[in-house]
Amino acid sequence: MSVVKILRVLRVLRPLRAINRAKGLKHVVQCVIVAVKTIGNIMLVMFLLQFMFACIGVQLFKGSLMWCNDRSKLTTDTCKGEYFVYKQGDIHRPEVVQREWKNFDFNFDDVRNALLTLFTVTTFEGWPLILYKAIDSHSSDVGPIYNYRPAVAIYFIAYIIVIAFFMVNIFVGFVIVTFQNEGEQEYRNCELDKNQRKCIEFALKAKPIRRYIPKNKFQYKVWWCVTSQPFEYCIFALIMVNTVTLAMQYHGQPPEYEDVLDYMNIFFTAVFALEFILKLIAFRFKNYFGEAWNVFDFIIVLGSFIDIIYTEVHPGSNIFSINFFRLFRVMRLVKLLSRGEGIRTLLWTFIKSFQALPYVALLIVMLFFIYAVIGMQMFGKIAIDDSTEINRNNNFQSFPQAVLVLFRSATGEAWQQVMLACSNQPQTKCMPDLVNQTKSDNCGSDIAFPFFITFYMICSFLIINLFVAVIMDNFDYLTRDWSILGPHHLDEFVRLWSEYDPSAKGRIKHLDVVALLRKISPPLGFGKLCPHRVACKRLVSMNMPLNSDGTVMFNATLFALVRTSLRIKTEGEKSPDQLNEELRAVIRKIWKIKNQKLLDQVVPPPGVENDVTVGKFYATFLIQDYFRRFKKRKENQLKTGLAGAQTNSSVALQAGLRQLQDLGPEIRRAISGDLDEDTFPVDPEPMHRSWPNGDEDEDEMIYVTTL
Repeated sequence: MSVVKILRVLRVLRPLRAINRAKGLKHVVQCVIVAVKTIGNIMLVMFLLQFMFACIGVQLFKGSLMWCNDRSKLTTDTCKGEYFVYKQGDIHRPEVVQREWKNFDFNFDDVRNALLTLFTVTTFEGWPLILYKAIDSHSSDVGPIYNYRPAVAIYFIAYIIVIAFFMVNIFVGFVIVTFQNEGEQEYRNCELDKNQRKCIEFALKAKPIRRYIPKNKFQYKVWWCVTSQPFEYCIFALIMVNTVTLAMQYHGQPPEYEDVLDYMNIFFTAVFALEFILKLIAFRFKNYFGEAWNVFDFIIVLGSFIDIIYTEVHPGSNIFSINFFRLFRVMRLVKLLSRGEGIRTLLWTFIKSFQALPYVALLIVMLFFIYAVIGMQMFGKIAIDDSTEINRNNNFQSFPQAVLVLFRSATGEAWQQVMLACSNQPQTKCMPDLVNQTKSDNCGSDIAFPFFITFYMICSFLIINLFVAVIMDNFDYLTRDWSILGPHHLDEFVRLWSEYDPSAKGRIKHLDVVALLRKISPPLGFGKLCPHRVACKRLVSMNMPLNSDGTVMFNATLFALVRTSLRIKTEGEKSPDQLNEELRAVIRKIWKIKNQKLLDQVVPPPGVENDVTVGKFYATFLIQDYFRRFKKRKENQLKTGLAGAQTNSSVALQAGLRQLQDLGPEIRRAISGDLDEDTFPVDPEPMHRSWPNGDEDEDEMIYVTTL
């Protein structure tokens, strides 16, 4: 190969310059490099074990995998001369063929070939054929004898267990763990752990979602109907039945049976069309088509109508049919299943996983691009021969074909046969128009061996496992204690907040916060069975700022839930103001927040003493509740004649209550309801789920968008 051609191949490395320009891609590459450096000992142990097995294989099978192309001859002495081959078994088409003493492509004649053979076994590609060849092997001058040495199967079984099952998985596991740990090196001196950072980031970036709620009475009734759970479950049942009917079709069905299915299709189409009309009335045109799921439903209904009309106009015609549109109805099951908390959490994690994959995918694209261009330069001149692995469907003569060959090799599908077909072998011929331009008619190259081996190792053992690392990183909560709050829990808060704040103003009454948190199961919320007094104590520890109109802010409430649940800077000998200031410094260092107003909402700076907070408000209520219970207990003691001499304590407690109640007029303005346990709303219905009173203006409405 000329020096100019080598330099031309090196130009393919130019895309690697993009690594230094893309911060995320650079971080992924750095993690990969550090992971490879860290697992150097594992790679060394794997190589030594493979070398040991290769030496054993040379001792067992050197020269014993040879055979004569005339299967009737078993020795080198008899494998001479010519013999007849009948094409396609036709005795009238004999062909004279020269006898040859051949060697198996993957053999153990020396350590180099043994290592190549064992690496092929490690990838599980073609290893049964190698096993059977080894079992039938005899000696260096005798061909294969069926089932001559079955005991040698122990050698291959031991190799697969030790190397392929054990060491390779240790290698992959180390790559994944090291990649994940390296990704955390940026925060090695951070006071917050990974889960705390993710939850805080969610609380800082989350925004309240809006809901469209009409004000017109008739339109509101329709909206109430189409958004109710019974309506959704009814549509769900119809989709299930429709899916079953779609699966009932088969080839050669009777005309009567086909007519029944057609009538059922018309019925389901009419029902889904009615659903479309009702939702269009409830949400209006702009809001209905503003949601992707509604657009999907509309396309299905429209396609079904076109299919029915075309079938009636042109019966029996298969030129144009869109029956496959009906199959997409089953995708609406995902929309309905997302109402379940567990399924919704999984869907949220899938989305987060896909958002974290682009840079890993870009690295794989660059790897495929570089190897595809090198493959075109090295193996693009090999002649296409359908009797070999380099054929019309599998070659390097164009970039798309080269990418397909590499993708096939990455999946492990007979990659070793493609490698042999590109190597320097007599059957690897050049294209006819290049025979005169080259000194030889052989266009294969032994560079195929390092080319395919390195590609398979980098792609299958390293890069593709980065996908597993990223996905495991997002699904780590599956192996964690479910009582620990994680970012996958927080989306439930955003969804339920919109029921009390449909216009997404970002604030609701503090009494609604208690009802909201009782709807959310622990560890995020209180749960329906949480005692009223325990809920108030939790609100005291949350201590969000309380506005003068008795409302609390969205981000402040979510952040307070995260902070108290994960105990982020909530305990210690320092004062609350000092803990808040330390947390503000940590947040500024990690996320570099420019919105100072948001930071002041979630972590209030040291301020005036009489600032009104939810903690102070509910602490006042708890003290009042405690005093009522204390006073009632004393009255019961006096009635039974067991009153003690500690009557002065009640006077001191009353004085303390008067001091708390005189903190300022803001607390009295903040009180927006009776906090007595008997009248406290346990599970109130959001305001927009109650029927409107009066005739509102038909055009007046609240606009709501979804995340």
